[in-house]
Amino acid sequence: MRSTTPRAAARRVAGALAAVGLLAAGSLALGAPARASGPVMGFGGPAETALHPYPATGAPQGTSLAITVDNPLRDEEHGGFTGAYTVTFDLGGIAGVADAGFGTDGRADGGTDCTVTGTTGVCHGEGLAPGPNPLPELRFTAAEGSEEGDSGTVRVTGTADGVTFAPFTTRIGIGGPDLVMRRAELKRELVPGQTQPVPLAFSNDGTRAADGVLLTLVYTRGIEFTERYENCVYSEDDGGLGFTVRTTALCSVEGSFEAGAAYELAEPLTLRATRRAYRDTFVYRVDEGGPGVRAAERSGARSAPGSKGNVLALTELPAARSADLDPGDNQQENAFSTANTADFVAYGDTADGMVGSTVEADIGFRNEGPAWIGGLDAGEPAATVDFTVPRGASVTGWPDACRGVTADGRSREQQAGAPRYRCTAPAAVREDGGLGLHFDLRIVEAVTGASGRVEVRGAGDPPLPFDPDRRNDTAALVLNADTSGTSGGAGSTGGSGDTGPTTSGSTGGSSATGGSASSGSTGPAGPGPRTVGSLAATGTDALTAAGAAAAALLAGGVLYVTGRRTVR
Repeated sequence: MRSTTPRAAARRVAGALAAVGLLAAGSLALGAPARASGPVMGFGGPAETALHPYPATGAPQGTSLAITVDNPLRDEEHGGFTGAYTVTFDLGGIAGVADAGFGTDGRADGGTDCTVTGTTGVCHGEGLAPGPNPLPELRFTAAEGSEEGDSGTVRVTGTADGVTFAPFTTRIGIGGPDLVMRRAELKRELVPGQTQPVPLAFSNDGTRAADGVLLTLVYTRGIEFTERYENCVYSEDDGGLGFTVRTTALCSVEGSFEAGAAYELAEPLTLRATRRAYRDTFVYRVDEGGPGVRAAERSGARSAPGSKGNVLALTELPAARSADLDPGDNQQENAFSTANTADFVAYGDTADGMVGSTVEADIGFRNEGPAWIGGLDAGEPAATVDFTVPRGASVTGWPDACRGVTADGRSREQQAGAPRYRCTAPAAVREDGGLGLHFDLRIVEAVTGASGRVEVRGAGDPPLPFDPDRRNDTAALVLNADTSGTSGGAGSTGGSGDTGPTTSGSTGGSSATGGSASSGSTGPAGPGPRTVGSLAATGTDALTAAGAAAAALLAGGVLYVTGRRTVR
């Protein structure tokens, strides 16, 4: 499993939340594949792109259109298409509305080469990996003589031997809303249990009103909002780690949000640092919503909406209008550091076997909290387990998360039989989780009470900055313990409670082919958000949308905004 940090995941959210918001708003369109005997490639991109009007003086401001070729085959080894392909952009529909070009080089990763001649853009490429494959961005500017409200369409088609491409159409328009989320000035240094108001505000700096808005709130595991709202839908995401890493709230607010005006929440949200908080992130975004969005959502519904906690699950959303002159300023992000600790407790094991036999051992660490650990530096695991193999044993099976090194910690090519193994934990460890590591060891020499050190530490060999008790960061794996007296222990050297597996062994003579690792993320998820007094109601309907694994709605207040007039 590829490991990513929650902060990196949150930053991917921050970088790609435009797509999340657009999907939620129904504005990320996918070409609908037609039936075909061979593979069917689709195109992905926004249903509509808004351009700044042609200026009275100076050069027009450009906007990029990102189009992907989507290979629906997801087999990384066998799902790729290796042949040549051609993608054609029919630009005749925007003549007099917009000018288009691929920039100076018109090339993308993978060698795709694109040019525009007259009213036709052509891209030639070779090879399409499973999933989305980005094409060079097509750059648009308003054409001289175009006016506010003018629009046209760009049709995208593709050809390749043995492959069918579903055509795709996107609209290019002049003018539109430009929703700009204001950065909330929030306290960054927190303590568990601390609350603070979150007064979200945004403005419409565009040329027309926004027909409803969709507020997207994404917050990581250690923080929560004290109230859930009737017109929001909540979903949880594990980031591939097996436990909830972040929660997303999609909040629909009806109304016309006029150009030149600014808006704020009628009452601030209340954000709380939970008992498990340590390093957390809050990303917030505003996109255009409106009746068209809700109609698109309803068209994909799999169940009827309800007002008492029922969640309306959705299939893939069709395209709906949600153009923004500058989507790059629609969202903001705040990071928090909570004064908290997490006690990582190492545990070892014992095993017995004759020379020539293979024994099993389970080692690792537990997080005895109270904090969850995530959101560290990008790409950095939450911890490393350093395991020294006991004398007289040779490792024949080890987890994928571990690599064999020399006795002094240098890299080595041969992984089996290494004297030492370094094992990386996931990027995040929940407050009652940990990392379990299974090793198979062949007994090659009779050594009574042979002991191997198990240590949990930071990724670069430093002590864990969040762990206040270093005494229980080491444990031992003991083979063929001397039963006549004390020969050293297995399990934690300083921890409390269960020390993990204590006995394991096998007298069989066959070598194991591999070990396993477990994130140990079982147990209760901890306290969740609670509902308190409601905000003033405005009569807005509950948002009829939910992501995968959406949590049940809690009947609460209605989130809405109030206008604050701005003089230009």
